[in-house]
Amino acid sequence: MAASVGNGTPLRVVVCDDHALIRSALCLLLTPEEGLEVVGEAASGPEVLPLVDRTQPDVVVLDLHMPQLDGFRCLEQLAERHPRVRIVVLSGSDDEATIDGALRRGAVAYVLKSIDPVDLPAAVRQAVAGCVYQPGALLAAAGMSPSRAAGLSEKEVGVLAELAKGHSNRQIAQTLWLSEQTVKFHLRNVYRKLGVANRTEALRLALDQHLVDAA
Repeated sequence: MAASVGNGTPLRVVVCDDHALIRSALCLLLTPEEGLEVVGEAASGPEVLPLVDRTQPDVVVLDLHMPQLDGFRCLEQLAERHPRVRIVVLSGSDDEATIDGALRRGAVAYVLKSIDPVDLPAAVRQAVAGCVYQPGALLAAAGMSPSRAAGLSEKEVGVLAELAKGHSNRQIAQTLWLSEQTVKFHLRNVYRKLGVANRTEALRLALDQHLVDAA
């Protein structure tokens, strides 16, 4: 599934959380300006599948602790009936067994509720683009570097690292012995792989996922 509908139409999102305050906050964050649009909300587990049946979203943002039917069971049902819908788990738990359980049941991303709110739209777009978003600790436990999990090449990581130092494209080109056009090419690939729209989002996501170290 592409990271955008392709004609400028925002990705359709269903939000599932039993706390009204969190649902309201998510609706404010996932706006058409971010390339996303909330088309439905569910406050309990049994509401999730009928809502997805009715609204046919591109992505579901799902809390694991849903009343009456927990998030794991919701994941299983969604994966079975709507295999093309991307499911992003938004949870307060960083327990490795919980994260692994969610990913094995069909989630394409596991986002902690401690995430900086401004980074959430990029994380959702990244997941829809097909990049698995996981906390860095889980990747380390699996023996996989975050940059490798994101599909970044060594040169792309190098460009990101220079970006983290606040360098311009010209400075990056001079430091890495590249042309400015090549730097722009690498940055476009980084944006695509991370599911972001610009260098600010790329840097935020890179630091959050420990793809590069802070300057």
